[in-house]
Amino acid sequence: MIATGRLRAGLAVSLAAATVLVTACGGPAVPPRSAGAGVPLTTTPAPASSGAPTPSRTPALTATPRPTPTPTPAATSSPSALGPAEGAVTVLTFRGYAEYGGSDPRANWVVPFERETGCRVNLRFPQTPGDMDKAVDQIRHDVVSAPPEVAGRLIAEGKVVPINTALVPHYDDLAERLRTRRSVAAGGRVYGVPYLWGSYVTLYDATGKRAMKGRDLFTDAGPAMFRDSPLTIADAALALARQRPALGIDDPFQLTRAQLDAVMSFLAGPDDGERLYWKEPIEALQALAGGTARIGRALPYHLDMLRRADRAVKAVPDEATTGFVDAWMVSARATAPNCAYRWLDYMSSKSAQREAAAWTGLAPANPDACERRTARVCSAYRLDDDAWLKKIEFAVRPGVDCPRGERCTDYAEWTARWRALVD
Repeated sequence: MIATGRLRAGLAVSLAAATVLVTACGGPAVPPRSAGAGVPLTTTPAPASSGAPTPSRTPALTATPRPTPTPTPAATSSPSALGPAEGAVTVLTFRGYAEYGGSDPRANWVVPFERETGCRVNLRFPQTPGDMDKAVDQIRHDVVSAPPEVAGRLIAEGKVVPINTALVPHYDDLAERLRTRRSVAAGGRVYGVPYLWGSYVTLYDATGKRAMKGRDLFTDAGPAMFRDSPLTIADAALALARQRPALGIDDPFQLTRAQLDAVMSFLAGPDDGERLYWKEPIEALQALAGGTARIGRALPYHLDMLRRADRAVKAVPDEATTGFVDAWMVSARATAPNCAYRWLDYMSSKSAQREAAAWTGLAPANPDACERRTARVCSAYRLDDDAWLKKIEFAVRPGVDCPRGERCTDYAEWTARWRALVD
């Protein structure tokens, strides 16, 4: 088994070539959700006037961070109406989800928001979902773009407040299938405004003698590549449910102890199987482009980039898969709730989502954002294919309550089992 650290070392030689490949294909050099090996948190420098895109794994920031707003009484409930803007709003998000021109002057949808609302944006950038899970407790913020594994905890612990969607005019423009996900709604109340989403696809080297199937990711000798995330367990659960229906796996994110045991055994693969794990999406792209991995999980936009670069890579066709929805949430300790709501609405608009989708290679929650600039992204995620979209099992944070009254395994247990497998 090859750990992530060894994988990164093996790919370091080809980093420059792979970055050129991705940039030439029209996408960001480093997709942002898992932004890289560096300091766990960075702050926003002053906007740059020029320069090429900077890979988000680079932690060096020399400019002065924007000031933090003066705290005021925390918001404890959903407002019934908006008041005057507080002047500044602190946003906790992944690099690339909110761009102000600092990486590339052409990528800037934060400054227009500031001009429109009078709310200056203070950006804080955790690097990975794991870092985000810690940052929401350690960094004072008004609004956060929460991945599903973080959103579930924030809702359960009362660290985010229900949202009055009437104060978010663009909310109804968002795809209904995303607005109703368990990761953003609970108890009949809305806690998250969907922003960007993605799904996963199994890609494989098409120069081989046979077409591969989804189960080959887990049963083939490899080298096979997986996301280094506890939620990868759900990928294996979904595949195993098709092979062993007697296990009774109805939801890949809700597993009993016996089901989890079976899934972990399946996920471990054959004794002679070679396993690679990626934290940064560019690692998956490099491995598939360079032949380090023969089969692996990646994003649909990666397939589009690889095809345009004439790489012999195919996707396993139309098997049910997992996905994620990252959503904006308002902190229960928000010091600027009025600016936070203005941020929620602006980031739900087609203009902001168009820019974000074009920059990140992730799908917009607002389908109206699928215009010329985002045509390839929306096509890659098949936004016009309802039958396919219904096959995506969107992630939720695993919890102990199972639908049939059984006790399920929670995210802490998933994390422990995953680390035991990978480390």
